[in-house]
Amino acid sequence: MAHTAAAPLETSSRKVDRLLAHYEESHRNPTNELIHFVAIPAIMLSIVGLLFAIHPWVAYGFVAASLIYYALLRSPVFLLTMVLLTALALALVHAMGRLVLPVSAAIFVMAWIFQFVGHKVEGKKPSFFEDIQYLWVGPLFVLSKLFLRLGIRW
Repeated sequence: MAHTAAAPLETSSRKVDRLLAHYEESHRNPTNELIHFVAIPAIMLSIVGLLFAIHPWVAYGFVAASLIYYALLRSPVFLLTMVLLTALALALVHAMGRLVLPVSAAIFVMAWIFQFVGHKVEGKKPSFFEDIQYLWVGPLFVLSKLFLRLGIRW
């Protein structure tokens, strides 16, 4: 069953929908959501950049493993979108050139500060404190909100 505004996340038996429903429990405050919409993509970009600074193949390995995780969630719409966003992130990291380490580190620190501010406003701890896989669910949460607004089924 693909999720739509008429089919609540909680009623789905798909793993991706259950993960998103759980993630949403600690992301209901509009300020926290807005912060996440900016900070999550920034964090993902910065992680790829930091890993790229170690060695490009480390970054490529991370994105390959991430895309495998997304493929295992069996949502073609999310997978295709994450493939496109990963390609964009890698292009941006390449464009940073020799500045990839300081730029990525600055983005990483600032984005996490905002994330924790958002959770302070929310009054709930980040989901990844319970389970590390929620670091990969965060981008899907942002996409799910966008898809709902656009009427796209996932």
